[in-house]
Amino acid sequence: MTSGIDINDSSLPLRKDVKMLGNILGDILVYHGGTELLEKVEKIRALCKTLRNENDLEAYPELKQELSTLTGPMRKNVIRAFSVYFHLINVAEQNHRIRRRRDYLLQSEKSTQPGSIEDAILSLKENNITSEIIQNVLDTISLELVITAHPTEATKRSILEIQKRIADLLKSLDNPLLSKKERKRCEESLYNEVSVLWQSDELRDHKPTVIDEVKNGLYYFDKTLFGVLPEIHQEVETSLMEHYPEHEWKVPLFLRFGSWIGGDRDGNPNVTPEVTWETLQRQRRIVLKKYKAVLVDLMKRFSHSTAHVNVSEELKKSVLEDEKQFLSEGMKWTVEGEVYRRKFAVIIERLKQSGKSEIGYKASEELLEDLQMIERSIYRHHPVHHQLKTLQKLIRQVQLFGFHLATLDIRNHSGEHEAAISEILRKVGLEQDYSSLPEGEKLELLAKILEDPRPLLLLHEDYSPDTQKMLEVFQMIKKAHHEFGKRSITVYLVSMTQSASDLLEVLVLAKEAGIFRLHADGRLESDLNVAPLLETIDDLTAGPKIMETLFKLPVYRNHLKKMNDQQEIMLGYSDGSKDGGTLTANWKLYKAQLEINEMAREYEIGLKFFHGRGGSLGRGGGPLNKSLLSQPVETLGQGVKITEQGEVLSSRYLLEDIAYRSLEQATSTLMKAAANVLVESEQGHLRDSRWVEAIEQISDISLKKYQSLVFDDPDFITYFNQATPLQELGELNIGSRPMSRKNSAKFENLRAIPWVFAWTQSRQLLPAWYAAGTGLEAFAEKSKENLSLLQEMYEQWPFFRSTIDNLQMAMVKADITTAREYTSLVEDKEIAERIFGNIVDEFDRTKNILLNITDDEDLLDHTPNIKDSVHRRNPYVDPLNFIQVDLIKELRSEKEPEDELLTQVLLTISGVAAGLRNTG
Repeated sequence: MTSGIDINDSSLPLRKDVKMLGNILGDILVYHGGTELLEKVEKIRALCKTLRNENDLEAYPELKQELSTLTGPMRKNVIRAFSVYFHLINVAEQNHRIRRRRDYLLQSEKSTQPGSIEDAILSLKENNITSEIIQNVLDTISLELVITAHPTEATKRSILEIQKRIADLLKSLDNPLLSKKERKRCEESLYNEVSVLWQSDELRDHKPTVIDEVKNGLYYFDKTLFGVLPEIHQEVETSLMEHYPEHEWKVPLFLRFGSWIGGDRDGNPNVTPEVTWETLQRQRRIVLKKYKAVLVDLMKRFSHSTAHVNVSEELKKSVLEDEKQFLSEGMKWTVEGEVYRRKFAVIIERLKQSGKSEIGYKASEELLEDLQMIERSIYRHHPVHHQLKTLQKLIRQVQLFGFHLATLDIRNHSGEHEAAISEILRKVGLEQDYSSLPEGEKLELLAKILEDPRPLLLLHEDYSPDTQKMLEVFQMIKKAHHEFGKRSITVYLVSMTQSASDLLEVLVLAKEAGIFRLHADGRLESDLNVAPLLETIDDLTAGPKIMETLFKLPVYRNHLKKMNDQQEIMLGYSDGSKDGGTLTANWKLYKAQLEINEMAREYEIGLKFFHGRGGSLGRGGGPLNKSLLSQPVETLGQGVKITEQGEVLSSRYLLEDIAYRSLEQATSTLMKAAANVLVESEQGHLRDSRWVEAIEQISDISLKKYQSLVFDDPDFITYFNQATPLQELGELNIGSRPMSRKNSAKFENLRAIPWVFAWTQSRQLLPAWYAAGTGLEAFAEKSKENLSLLQEMYEQWPFFRSTIDNLQMAMVKADITTAREYTSLVEDKEIAERIFGNIVDEFDRTKNILLNITDDEDLLDHTPNIKDSVHRRNPYVDPLNFIQVDLIKELRSEKEPEDELLTQVLLTISGVAAGLRNTG
């Protein structure tokens, strides 16, 4: 396959890579399918390009005819050819990002890369931000990224690993010092990897288990995050020392990763307490393995002899005591004067035995003490201005990852807790029908239980299996705190929080497991932060009142004191968007943060907002640094959590350089925003009351428009079910979790991921933009001043700019011509034409108002790299969509379709996902 795409000169190296990879794939197509396959693929590609670039309508029937003649193995090979091509483009684009960053580093004397850590620190210095303010910023900010197993990654891990190897080879080929022989060897390896990619099965043959998902998540910690996270902290320290040399810097651990995988029970019956326990064990095993590898290397390096250096008395004494206590004679390092190696021999043996015997470390803090003892000693004889980076990096890794690797959040649905509490209270004779009580009476009863030191429960077996399972979850958390440390599980998330009692119910269950404990003398122990998840539009609106009710309760305030007066609150982007449309949902999320933040300040409670964002635009997706900028700036200094899931994990964290770049951009953004708030500069408070009033009006209109289609049109669900590949998505085997809560076919129980995934596949991308245009246009048409106000908001308000830019991205990825093909899948043609006509009208309206607001000629004119990437892909996505429609038609018309037919449908789904780089 070849590429003749016109792109700007700065992308010439990228074009070269794409052309080289396309030529390799072309050779492989000929080898496996003959020239007939390559010619067929090239003809389809050329017709799609003509249709796209020249808007030649005569090419359309010719393309349809060409695709309709595809059958059997030829059709499957054509599908796979375009899909594999997207995998290659994805790798080439990532390598180009790495290349651009490397170019900046090589020219660092002339300029710093925008969004880099050094760029942020230079910006602070130019704005006269003092070292004291920066230290204050570092001491208060925190960013925790939480990986989840939400089923949106359509690409198998084996395919991702091939992509990583291809990326490494492309990076090697950029080396100007390669000899002719070395270059040829790299090119040969590249050909072999593309060949393996073609010969590998793209589809999973079974649904992944939860433990499969755990393994996939741990892959990123093993390959990139374990090394990159300490390097980000080190870069902040190094850059601050260079530009603010007069200050003695202490860089705390402001950036961490957590996980939901193995702990997210919401709607997934496969996440049992046993699975969570195994997850924690796997996490410990991998982190201990990583430490051991570094320690063995350090032991080789630290060959210092007491014949030449003076090690500390503290270390000498420790070595003598430790060897006697922990090592047999055969295990000791035999050279007496090599004290560091003797100490490392002890550390390695104790690490091996951790979690296995009494010899092992009980907690990571013990390992940290040993490493810091070595560090104190080594700088008695090593020049202090020449740091021993490997040792310092390991110390920071132990501080970051402990023995638990990543803090595991536990999540479950509020209804599950209420059901368990109802049964318990009925069985012990406290309340026969707890669920029917008014909210005030529920709170009074739960507070009374929490203020009583006595346990509540009967014997375990006196309860139903569901309640027993719920109690086992909390008993497992208590056990995990003892075995892996309290950092292993710190937060319990309550999804679908609708009232204050939803959180108190969790505290009652924690009390019965000894995690929340009131002693007879009045002392309180509480080791689990209980966090509400506000998801729907109604819950986001009610959020401030729910939290204030809790903050007024003495029993909850006493619990918060044990949490250092910090409350975590999760905000769900998916269900809010599904409930009210993307524009309304984003505003309600923003507004809820403002109101809760203002209210919490009155109670002197700090907040950490946890943003449950997806990778797709319809679920709050977008670049990490822009996600941070779009939040109320005054909330960023208190701590931020964000979910990272599905295809986002591979796009951001598969390659070390890309992972570093993404995290440094987020760090840079967070530092600058928090510093601006602390100095109360104008940049810290850019939110005019006129803007808030405008977005309120826009949101109200947009909400009515969205709900008039999605909830009020009786035929909408029929259209959605038939005009998208929703029915077929369930066969894709990309997650352990069911597509719907309670296995229900009702719209309210359909998860947001398949909702977004299905619309994305059909190129309508409705959740990512629909109804925004009506709201924006209605406001703009009220007066000329209103359009000017929207333009002002776009220029000066990061939240609004991010919202408009995401709408542009969604509309560029959507394609009405292709989307029209899917209307042929709708059985009732009147329904198809009416609803699709509504969608087209709104699409045109939205595009026009966006261009008026941005004052551009075309969407995404301000981000040419992204625009080029989308345009580079579209001619290759189109044929997959056209083939997908024909295949689905055939599949749904047959009572007993052949497995091969379904396989080809799933291949098109996988290919479109790779091409658009968005699924759910």
